[in-house]
Amino acid sequence: MSSTQKSGLGETSPVMKLHWSPRSPFVRKVMIVLHETGQLDLVECVRNVVGMAQPNEQVMLDNPLNKIPTLVLPDGQALYDSRVICEYLDGLHSGDRLVPRGGSGYYQAMTWQALGDGFLDLLLLWRNWATDRGLAHDAPDDAYMKAFSSKTERALNALESQAEQLQAAALNIGHIAIACALGHLDFRWECLQWRNGRPRLAAWFKAFNERPSAQATLVRNDEATAAH
Repeated sequence: MSSTQKSGLGETSPVMKLHWSPRSPFVRKVMIVLHETGQLDLVECVRNVVGMAQPNEQVMLDNPLNKIPTLVLPDGQALYDSRVICEYLDGLHSGDRLVPRGGSGYYQAMTWQALGDGFLDLLLLWRNWATDRGLAHDAPDDAYMKAFSSKTERALNALESQAEQLQAAALNIGHIAIACALGHLDFRWECLQWRNGRPRLAAWFKAFNERPSAQATLVRNDEATAAH
């Protein structure tokens, strides 16, 4: 790929490098932002496998924490994590902002993003804990599994109570983070059937998933991809 590409905004800009995996929900956040802001052709996606016990030298050259997504700018500067990358990308386009500029809208979007990202962290920890120990998701005698389950229920109930607010608000980074968490829940924990008893949240998520950006970034189950 050449070092420059013509963006969806009609301008020519240097290409950035994104350390990427199709199964990482945090990478998916970044990809949805790229779709929504028309900047896909400004990024070269470089596929990498990472994991808690899988140091990847190529990733660690740019991110010593061995995490994706990591975005490398044309001048070599690396940005991480998904929150930083998404806000950076949101500052490059001239359309409606996904990160509101100040006021109550900013804090609401940031709080929703914190909830979505925190929920994702919880789900990833839960899966790693269960997989490493060969435990079922509802293992009755493991305190950590019980805590993961309880926090997941509380997070889902909180989102159900805020579903009407989510529906009413203009699309922002908080919506994207929450949708990525729910999508990951479907991908890894389908057995939880989280939609039961949460009709408003289920309806909001269904509507979000109809967006072209969501359809284009659906998680793929591919054995060659990262442990995420």
